[in-house]
Amino acid sequence: MLDFNKNIRIGNRIIGEDRPTYFIAEIGGNFDGSIEKARKLIDAAKAAGADCAKFQTFTSDTIVSEGGFSKMELHGVHGSWGRKVSEVFKDVEFPMEWHKEIADYCQKVGIDFSTSPYFKEAVDLCVKLNVPFIKIGSGDITWLEMIEYIAKTGLPIMLATGDSTMAEIDEAVRTIEKTGNKDLILMQCITNYPSKIDSANVNVLKTYQNAFQCLTGYSDHSPGHVVALASVVLGGRVIEKHFTLNKKDKGPDHPHSMEPDEFKFMVDSIREVERAMGSTRKEVVKEESETVFVQRRCLYAARDIKNGQSITEEDVTVLRPALGIPPKFRKTIIGKVVKKDIKAGEPIFWDDL
Repeated sequence: MLDFNKNIRIGNRIIGEDRPTYFIAEIGGNFDGSIEKARKLIDAAKAAGADCAKFQTFTSDTIVSEGGFSKMELHGVHGSWGRKVSEVFKDVEFPMEWHKEIADYCQKVGIDFSTSPYFKEAVDLCVKLNVPFIKIGSGDITWLEMIEYIAKTGLPIMLATGDSTMAEIDEAVRTIEKTGNKDLILMQCITNYPSKIDSANVNVLKTYQNAFQCLTGYSDHSPGHVVALASVVLGGRVIEKHFTLNKKDKGPDHPHSMEPDEFKFMVDSIREVERAMGSTRKEVVKEESETVFVQRRCLYAARDIKNGQSITEEDVTVLRPALGIPPKFRKTIIGKVVKKDIKAGEPIFWDDL
């Protein structure tokens, strides 16, 4: 039986079913080859409410084969670049020698640093830098050897599941489970840039929660914040969105990324939703302390009732506010003798009988 942790420490935070949402600003290649721009993006992500500034660690020759891509007729985002795929990936490499400096800068700013490693030396660097978690991108979900290598680090894992079948997801999850790593967050994802809201299938989070008994989140490429909002309502505890300073900047990820104001609006909206979700316990809250009487009804004298008189149906009406006997006891008091005069329009109390 799957036995993943329901509370996972990520940096100084605990990610759990009853904990606040953890927000990842996916910077990816949006630093445009500039370490200074990377710092600016980190500053902006922190100001926008992100908990983590995340990058991607790969080299073009360890992630793509130009020979393979040359055999394909590309119709998606890769085909829109008008350049060799390997050249585009080369332009957005995040140099290994920058990682320590950027990780230290994140610590200084007060935001978590992490990266998605796409080759084993990058995983080793994640361990050396003691990143709070490792995100495995959807494209590597069938690379079980790599998933096992990452899981054996003991670091918490966020596994994206874009363009995957349940059988493939199950195999990846079982691979993680076999290593003894119990810190897994399974991320629903639609791998298209941008993806369509109609394809988001946020309800898949419920499938993951039931099938794998683990924490869930959403790595979202759709426009706006609606998918993220819905994910949190369904129990998703991590939200990842691509992050840029300007959607019009040149680069493969800028157009489908969130700018700082959009990201902040998403964070603020979800924090408001979290407050609204509240507790599973139904109770009369403090602000209802008056309306619980004002809006409800009780039994009132429909006309003057004299001391010693037996109450009849015609003597009783049901009105607001609820100061006296509840309406459900109307038949109970019929025929009872009153101990005092009760004027028309006055509530009837048990002590009156």
